[in-house]
Formats: sequence, structure tokens, C-alpha cells
Amino acid sequence: MTRLAILLLAAVIASALALVRVQYDSRRLFTELDRALAEARQLEVERARLEVDKRAGATSLRVEKLAREKLAMRTVTPAITEYVSWPPAARAPAAAPTGAAP
Repeated sequence: MTRLAILLLAAVIASALALVRVQYDSRRLFTELDRALAEARQLEVERARLEVDKRAGATSLRVEKLAREKLAMRTVTPAITEYVSWPPAARAPAAAPTGAAP
């Protein structure tokens, strides 16, 4: 009978230690999950902010300003436009100015 009691006591102690270990792992994993969710929320906020910055940077006015300032480009006008046709031998006759009578 004493052996059975010692065996049962050892089983209860092992079970209690296993329960403590499982609870510790559960708390640790819950903490890691909470941190990961907080990081995911932070990354989502950062992504939204970057999307807004991207949209703001791609406006036509900003692109035109950067083209003028950094690339020294200018607005296209008919005076500086040169039309090229291919092949060079097959040139079309000059078109009549708009508004002119045929």
C-alpha cells in the first residue's frame, strides 16, 4: 500500500509541475501574441501614413514642379514641338492650320 501511495504522490507532483509549466507557456505565448498584435497595428498605421505620403507625392502639380526645378524641363508648346515621321522618305504633306478654309 505504501508503494502505491508513493507512486500516486509522484504522479500528482508530476501532474502539478506539468500544469505549472503549461500555464507558464500559455502566459508567455499570450504576451507574445499581444505584442505581435500591437506591432501589427503599428505597422498598419505606418502603411496608411506612407500611402498618404505616396498619394501626396504623385500629384501632377508636384511632378510638374520637380520636372521644372530638378530636370530643367519646360512646358510643351507648338513652337518647340518637332514632329517626326517614319520612314523619313514617306513624309506627309504639311497640315493646314486649324481654322483655315480648305
